[in-house]
Amino acid sequence: MSSPSRPRGGLLRSVLRRQRRPVAVGTLSSTVHQTCEALVPVAIGLAIDRAVAPSDPVAAALAVGGVLLLFALLTSAGAWAFWTLDAARMREAHLLRVEVLGAVLGHPGAVRERSSGDVLSVATSDTRHVAEVVPLLTYLTSATAGLVVSAVVLLRIDVVLGVGLLVAVPLLVVGLQALAPRLEGRVHERQRAAGLASAVAADLLAGLRALRGVGGVPEAVRRYARVSRSSRDAAVGAAGATATLTGASTAATGLLLVATAAAAGTAALEGRISVGELVTVVGAASFLADPVRTVTASVQGLAVSRAGARRVVGLLEEVSAGSSPAAAVPSGDAGADDLVPAPGEVLGVVVADPVLEEAVVARCAAGRSAGEVLAEPHAVHLLGPTLREALDTGRGGAVGPAGGGVGGRVDVAAALRAAAAEDVVAAVPGGLDGALLDAGANLSGGQRQRVALARALVADPPLLVLRDPTTALDALTEDAVARGLRELRHEGGDGRGARSTVVLTSSPLLLGRCDRVVLVSADGAVRSGTHARLLDEPAYAAAVQR
Repeated sequence: MSSPSRPRGGLLRSVLRRQRRPVAVGTLSSTVHQTCEALVPVAIGLAIDRAVAPSDPVAAALAVGGVLLLFALLTSAGAWAFWTLDAARMREAHLLRVEVLGAVLGHPGAVRERSSGDVLSVATSDTRHVAEVVPLLTYLTSATAGLVVSAVVLLRIDVVLGVGLLVAVPLLVVGLQALAPRLEGRVHERQRAAGLASAVAADLLAGLRALRGVGGVPEAVRRYARVSRSSRDAAVGAAGATATLTGASTAATGLLLVATAAAAGTAALEGRISVGELVTVVGAASFLADPVRTVTASVQGLAVSRAGARRVVGLLEEVSAGSSPAAAVPSGDAGADDLVPAPGEVLGVVVADPVLEEAVVARCAAGRSAGEVLAEPHAVHLLGPTLREALDTGRGGAVGPAGGGVGGRVDVAAALRAAAAEDVVAAVPGGLDGALLDAGANLSGGQRQRVALARALVADPPLLVLRDPTTALDALTEDAVARGLRELRHEGGDGRGARSTVVLTSSPLLLGRCDRVVLVSADGAVRSGTHARLLDEPAYAAAVQR
């Protein structure tokens, strides 16, 4: 399912709406915490003026109890706010990851121009940054409340001090916000460069065996060094912008504290404020450093969240555009239902334009729920440390000691036989329990394809969609796979009954074993028939003989 296009601000607003309850609870708790923090200097100042200076033991005991109660309240409120907001942040990051990955997995062709590393960076790092908006806005609000309470207290003690802080603090915040766009741009460039470096690294690792075979390792290292330097320079630039913002905030905060302490000391010497009020003013000035730092960090974090939202929205917009109705397949002479396989049918599909593949898959699965369809991609990804775990899909039966299914609907040995993958198991030391290196690196491309096909057959979905499942196989093995696939899926050789299968391919061997073949032209026109009959059409013949 594609996600609707929306601006980055819309994404941040939708996050806050989705987490409105924890945001409200967290904001209340955090505001109580900051308010109590701001009142601690007031409580201490009152204790000095009304208990310590008059030497009143009862008043001193009450003052100590009041301060302890204040600390207990602020600690409890702060802990509750942290727990609530952190849980909401992690929950929202998870929801965003699911949304992004769901969109990408639902329409993988829509992001074919992006590298897998870049997509992974958006789905992990950027979604986490977007979710940070939940605690950031809350802490920004509560820190502002703490500043207001301190300003009110100082205004009651001395108008000049209060007015000075009311003028200085907003100027400080506005000045720091002026630096945020620069930081946001640097952070966005850092994340983009990091995603590119990750993508290059992933591509090099995937093709390491081939690179070694052609002597391309030095050139690969040179290219990675170049993108790695770009990523490093972007990270240094972002760190420089962060350091500028942090340095400016620290310097401004220090100046504010020094000025406040000097003004309060002068007022005390002149007799305008008492000793307790002097302590309150100095304590309040010291406290102001914390909310000011929180405001600064929140402004900085919101810049990072906006940069992350920009990348997330960009990816979702690509998916939305790539899965738009413009890519739909119109019906041809044989009608719109030609791409929907009949029960038990093995349907071959030849797509003249790869851009239409996603729309073709969607048409083939029309009327079925997501759980009834398994679309096996052309790119093979084997997961697990052993062949046994790589074949365990969680949908069919577990793989038994001898390769048979245990308690499932599919006999794994039959799936391996249908995929002509029995020799793969025999070639791996330890068989099914033999070690499987990362992504099946110890297997050839053809072996990985056959294991992936066996895994798809083990899953036993009502509708199985295969995309070029035999491109790395020789003609003899490909013919064996075509025969085994038909026997297992169409003829129900293990007694399960027939299941529907769609094969997107241009292989004559596979198409010749299909019950029916559909040609989807570049303009979306559909032609249906058998492989032998469609060979008389020039467009079909050109597609399957290229």
